[in-house]
Amino acid sequence: MSAPFEERSGVVPCGTPWGRWYQTLEEVFIEVRVPPGTRAKDVRCSLQSRHIALAVRGQELLQGKLFDSTVTDEGTWTLEDRQLIRIVLMKTNRDAGNCWTSLLENEYAADPWVQDQMQRKLTLERFQRENPGFDFSGAEISGNYSKGGPDFSSLEK
Repeated sequence: MSAPFEERSGVVPCGTPWGRWYQTLEEVFIEVRVPPGTRAKDVRCSLQSRHIALAVRGQELLQGKLFDSTVTDEGTWTLEDRQLIRIVLMKTNRDAGNCWTSLLENEYAADPWVQDQMQRKLTLERFQRENPGFDFSGAEISGNYSKGGPDFSSLEK
């Protein structure tokens, strides 16, 4: 079995003061750098449908209302190498037109170029799903790809 689309094609990250975030059609990934030696018991992470809160050793690192809704009981966080917290949120709306423009409402927005690249990536991921025999991981896209690109589902096969 081949690697998932995002592993073959790479990710389009949006840098932040605390780390970065990026997205696929189904998920939003958040990577937060924490002081080396951080232990799981030092971490307080609350993941709700539209809200996130993360504190390490009592210091708030990330808190606010998410850009869009997520599936509450499918959100997870892990501490890796005692210096990186990785949070994975499952989007409620999983179509290519649902490209988050920021992580939180009015905070940690992707700049216009990054936003454009994110939307292109999600559109190609959608094409990959619709055409499983083809590999779109190295493809370039131009033209109308906003809101998930053109809809070819009504065309006869």
